[in-house]
Amino acid sequence: MTAADLPAMLAIPEAVHPLYPEDPDIFEERLALHPAGCLVLEGSAGAAAGYIVSHPWIYGEPPKLNSLLGALPALPTTYYIHDIALLPEARGAGAARPVIDYLSDQARRMELPNLSLVAVNRSAAIWERLGFQAVSDPRLAAKLRSYDADAVFMLRKIEYWTPTAAR
Repeated sequence: MTAADLPAMLAIPEAVHPLYPEDPDIFEERLALHPAGCLVLEGSAGAAAGYIVSHPWIYGEPPKLNSLLGALPALPTTYYIHDIALLPEARGAGAARPVIDYLSDQARRMELPNLSLVAVNRSAAIWERLGFQAVSDPRLAAKLRSYDADAVFMLRKIEYWTPTAAR
């Protein structure tokens, strides 16, 4: 994603999840803070068919909806998926799995133990199919209310490959 992509990309959340509006400066800030975590999915004729916005963050501290971060933490403890949105024509084509693999690689490079997100729009089952698990923690309740009553904090542990000791 580049700054030039933002105008076209900003129409996608209005179509995909209009109940969770965020101001354009939220996307601009995330792109400026962590461009490697901001991706655009190209659809037919090169038009944006979806996007993902993600960044390193603090586990168990999901940012409130429509809030600026100010800066990324010096010592992040999770790789946070802020938003993923796919237009209907892009769904069901297997786009999510390679994106999650890419984000897992980002987390590994940063030596982070997990990916985390807030599932909205009754999407928890989709995230479960991608290896995420719901986290039940009463301390998250206030943060999740900024999304909606059905919001679910979810986690996917990052697996690290280690060579077997020589025998």
